[in-house]
Amino acid sequence: MKETQRGSWIPESLNDSNYSSVLDVFEKACKKYQDKDAYSSFGHSISFSELDKLSDAFACYLQNDTDLEPGDRIAIQLPNILQFPVTLLGAMKAGLIVVNTNPLYSPRELEHQFNDAQVKALVVYEGVASNVEKILDKTTIKYVLTTNLADLHGFVHRQLINNVVKYVKKMIPAFSLPTAIKLRGAMMAHYGKQPEKIARKIDDVAVLQYTGGTTGVSKGVMLTHGNIVSNMLQASEVICKAPEHWKDIVIAPLPLYHIYAFTISLIVMESGGQSVLIANPRDIPGFVKELSKWKFTGFLGLNTLFVALCNHKDFPKADFSQFCMTISGGMALTHDCAELWHKTTGVKVMEGYGLTETSPIVAVNPVNDIEIGTIGFAVKESIVRVIDDSEQDVADGEPGELCVKGPQVMKGYWNHPEETAVSFTKDGFFKTGDIAVQDANGRLTIVDRAKDLIIVSGFNVYPNEVEDIASSHPKVLECAAIGIKHEVSGETVKLFVVASDSSLEVAELRNYCKENLANYKVPKDVEFVDELPKSNVGKVLRRMLRE
Repeated sequence: MKETQRGSWIPESLNDSNYSSVLDVFEKACKKYQDKDAYSSFGHSISFSELDKLSDAFACYLQNDTDLEPGDRIAIQLPNILQFPVTLLGAMKAGLIVVNTNPLYSPRELEHQFNDAQVKALVVYEGVASNVEKILDKTTIKYVLTTNLADLHGFVHRQLINNVVKYVKKMIPAFSLPTAIKLRGAMMAHYGKQPEKIARKIDDVAVLQYTGGTTGVSKGVMLTHGNIVSNMLQASEVICKAPEHWKDIVIAPLPLYHIYAFTISLIVMESGGQSVLIANPRDIPGFVKELSKWKFTGFLGLNTLFVALCNHKDFPKADFSQFCMTISGGMALTHDCAELWHKTTGVKVMEGYGLTETSPIVAVNPVNDIEIGTIGFAVKESIVRVIDDSEQDVADGEPGELCVKGPQVMKGYWNHPEETAVSFTKDGFFKTGDIAVQDANGRLTIVDRAKDLIIVSGFNVYPNEVEDIASSHPKVLECAAIGIKHEVSGETVKLFVVASDSSLEVAELRNYCKENLANYKVPKDVEFVDELPKSNVGKVLRRMLRE
């Protein structure tokens, strides 16, 4: 695959349906399954037909009430609520590139992402709009649309939920965005209208998915329509061996702004399945209560969530009579967790592996051949290699860096051609940074990470970013961050600190970090030390800190 071809094609062996874009997947599903429910949230469902109409309305707003052009970037900063698929589909209909944005981001993180992507429009949940207020005038954003949790529900339900959220639970901090408009009003003004058709090519960028790097600087991964559709079809090829009804009602607690959840949701949509969106999966009692309302068939989760649910007294009372598929990703699945979930629900966990740069799925355990502790086999039309430092293949059973080539591999990093270049081998394989072993049958096992990446409940945390923030505190001389094992979240961040002022306290430093980092990146453990272990050239040896 030549450099210019990277991420710009869908193999014929996968594309029986002749999809030309992510939008094409949405539109064909909306026409085929018009009267079926597509998404549910807080007790309200929208059909495929209604999803089509609402997204048309949003696309008409973008085309008629703004000066946005195809290829411009729009950020969507929403939890799992109905507005997410509606605005994403509408933005794509208008030819815009979607920048998926974590609602948990701090103002500093938002400012960097919005400016790096040169975002011109933003759809934001009101519960986090106060963070946007702090940095809006420092960004390129011209249009802001705000929305509350139940804005697409019927009048009575909408008023009830939104008022409880705002006035009873007080989950909407005060904010002032004078130029912002209400998303619901913008859409209703164009409801029933048809947007202008925008031609999209398979190698056009569909989304910018931000991820960290070894430098800790967040970069936009350019995922094309071809990348995402290919990966949807690759994953479907494996998952289709499950009972056909697994996609009927799928519980979706993982955020759609995460590429893993987004790609799986496409698979569900393509087959006419219904996704039950969970806005706050950290509220385990509320989550279990919601589950009690459904005869769900599929579940998309990760290790942290499986453990938390199984440890809740009411979860075993859920109706598992139709349940037949659990998909896990985002973080390593432990044997204990897999066994606990199987014992509680009667369904085995199907674990896969991927990265943002690969849309994300690289390998997965087949439904009928699950081996916990491994990541299974490379998906169709993917080639994997396990290499040494000189980019030579290692023998079966020997550890080396896992590399992948396939139609799901990113086009590159947005505005970072140098970083893109060093992320690939000389012959065009993407270097994952993970150390793997492959057996004679092709089954893969991740044994270590070449990068210092920390994974907290499925979220990537890069030590350099944490260190940059902590070391900017005036009382910190230097510091180093590592991940330490945690039975619930997989890992947490631990920070070793050499203080320049002995009056520095843990609470003071953690509060400082909270102001500048998403909560999952904030060190849970801070240890003051006299000095950090270093190499002869002064490089901090995180390996020794782990030991």
